[in-house]
Amino acid sequence: ARDLGVNKGRHNFDRIRFDYYRDETVAVEALKAGEYDARQENISRIWATAYDTPATKSGLLIRKEIFHEQPAGMQGFVFNTRRAKLSDPALREAMNLAFDFEWENKVLFYGAYRRTTSYFMNSPFEAKGIPTGAELALLTPYRAQLPARLFTEPFAVPATDGSGNNRANLLKAKAILEEAGWKVKDRLLRIPGTDTPLEIEFLIDSGSFERVISPYIATLARLGITARLRIIDSAQYQRRLDDFDFDVIVNTFGVSLSPGNEQTDFWHSSRVDMPGTKNLAGVKSPVVDALVEKIIRAATYEEMESAAKALDRVLLWGYYVVPNWYNNSFRMIYWDKFGQPAQQAKYALGLTDCWWIDPEKQKRVDAARSQTSGVKH
Repeated sequence: ARDLGVNKGRHNFDRIRFDYYRDETVAVEALKAGEYDARQENISRIWATAYDTPATKSGLLIRKEIFHEQPAGMQGFVFNTRRAKLSDPALREAMNLAFDFEWENKVLFYGAYRRTTSYFMNSPFEAKGIPTGAELALLTPYRAQLPARLFTEPFAVPATDGSGNNRANLLKAKAILEEAGWKVKDRLLRIPGTDTPLEIEFLIDSGSFERVISPYIATLARLGITARLRIIDSAQYQRRLDDFDFDVIVNTFGVSLSPGNEQTDFWHSSRVDMPGTKNLAGVKSPVVDALVEKIIRAATYEEMESAAKALDRVLLWGYYVVPNWYNNSFRMIYWDKFGQPAQQAKYALGLTDCWWIDPEKQKRVDAARSQTSGVKH
């Protein structure tokens, strides 16, 4: 079938070999030594610091971001709103203001990421501006059940200058909490109507997020919020999620270019009390339920798009998560021996599918490797 239009330009390699390395550092060094040809780098620190070599400076080893249009969905710190202490949107908004993404991105991630601002990030379904047209028509019947700001101002995630001084946002957070009845006593934020200090646990099953959450916990303390981090094994972690036994977790809600039934699992009230549900935030809203149904039953793409944007907007204004970050590129390191299509695929890397070996480039790379190692490749 090589002459079929769908196959032309594809499947160009006679043989593809995958090497597996148990150690990340060894894998990086092996690539630089020419033991294999291409690597997709997913760790921002390694991307920023590990590839400043003579080969990259000479252009033999290419370090390149290849941008794509894959939907990123939403990764964030997810609040379990089933718990009374986290049921107040004002508290959740204040905690959003306390997260300094710009500083963490600069200091921890070498500026490698972009801030997530939508549950349908990097897709056509992102809510932007204020609702108009078909989206406004979907939301208007529920105006009394939604924040007034949803109809009058665009949603925006809090931002800082990245200096580490988040004072302006913390002052906004303090004002929001005071207006909602939260008060600080003896430097501790008290749950409205009680003298009980607010205590929150961040639950994770991997130490990789410890360096992200720890500075956030320190900032929350400036609002009087006592937060702690707990790391447990994956089996115990899953059991606690299944039983809704958590305050805040890190989770990703993935999406596709055709949202559908998964939105029921993520957000519909019918899933709130279901053990093991993916509605981890405990969203229980007739507005959300109606919009999810609109997405699933949409008869046209336009109907689905309007309903998804409306759902995105309602979820954002509900402050169910503190949005994290995403990356809209494939970070590739590869020896300059490949030819590539002039027009890259929108939704895939296509290395093993659409690239090919360029004989002239191959000779150049082999010659350079031989000079360096003394071994003929």
